[in-house]
This record gives sequence, C-alpha cells and structure tokens, in this order.
Amino acid sequence: MWFRDPFPRFYMDADFQIACDLYLGNSFDIENRPNGGFSYVKSNNRSIEFYKFWYSSREIHPGYHDQDVLNMIKFDHFLVDIGLKMRFLSTAYFGGLCEPSKDLNRVCTMHANCCFGLDSKIHDLKIMLQDWRQYMSLPPDLKRASMLTWRVPQKCRRVGAICDIQLFYYLDSPRQNDAPEKEVEEAAMLQKQKANYQTLSLDAMSPMTLDAMSPMTT
Repeated sequence: MWFRDPFPRFYMDADFQIACDLYLGNSFDIENRPNGGFSYVKSNNRSIEFYKFWYSSREIHPGYHDQDVLNMIKFDHFLVDIGLKMRFLSTAYFGGLCEPSKDLNRVCTMHANCCFGLDSKIHDLKIMLQDWRQYMSLPPDLKRASMLTWRVPQKCRRVGAICDIQLFYYLDSPRQNDAPEKEVEEAAMLQKQKANYQTLSLDAMSPMTLDAMSPMTT
C-alpha cells in the first residue's frame, strides 16, 4: 500500500534501489535482504547491464525466483565492475509485514511480504488500511504526537517468516562455503555466462532482441 509520496526518500546518486524484507540499518550493506516488490531504477548503461546480468543469471540458478537470484548475485564483483550504485531502502519508510514501519508519521509504503495465503494477506491488509484511516482521522497536532502503530501482522507470519528468511540466507549466501566441486562448477558456469553476456553490444541489438532480453518486472 502507498501512503505517501516516496520520491523524497529515494537516493539521488543511486542507479538501483530496492525495498527490504530485512533492513540492517545501512543502505549500502549488501547483507540487507531485498524485496523485489518495490524498486526504483534509473535507466542508464549501468542499470541496463545489471538487469541483463540479473536476467541471464537465472540460467545458473534454475528454479529460483527473481528475488532469490538477486540475493545470490548482489555479492558478485561484476556489479562493481560495471559501476552499479545500489542502495537498499529503509523499512522505516518502506516497510512490510516482515519489518513493519513503526512510525506512521514517516511511512511511505507497506508491502504484504512474509505472508502465505491470499486470505491471510487480505485479512492483514484490511487491518492495515483501518489503522491508516484511524491515523489520518487525527488532528495534525495529535498525528505528530501519535504513538499509533500497525496492528499487523496478525494472520500473516512474522517471527517464523523472518527466521525462514535468515535460514535461507545462511544456506544460500554466496559467502557460505560449499563443497569444492560445487564451488568450482558454479564458478565455471558463472564465468561462461559472463563471457557470453559481455559479448553482447547494446548498440548492435535490434528492438526485437531487446524485447527478448527485457528484465523481469518487480
């Protein structure tokens, strides 16, 4: 849900910025857990190269959702090589059911993440909307002094979902030590994928080719 204009909260110097399931307090920290449901991207050569790399990386991570693939490639040095400026958005302004924004005077958006089942999402989104309407009904001076906060999550999982995210991160983080054979195999596949990718020239692409390689929507 969108509650306020988010543009004043975006970073002017970032090429790619994205909301988080878990935010660790530093917008530069790639250990943050991004959520693909909300992102703001400047269209330039760096972001185009990044999205092409993200899209093509699905080949070495088959069966994973685009958000999971992002969590795997965000550590890759290729992003440094292309000069991508990536920032992670604070849950104080861009919250969700994983980490709700605690201050209704600051929140811009809330995402129904960490929630399983349509009925649970609808239930908690209705409560979220009720909370916002109650907040908006207050006089301006009471709004500023208000201690109101969200009553969600309720039916949506919270602690369990966060634990699941942290466990997934531990198991799938590129910084964990895999078996040597797997590590060598994945490194070789990544190098091959990069080599194939880097031979592409954006200037030489036809509109049809660009459409075929269009990035995933978030």
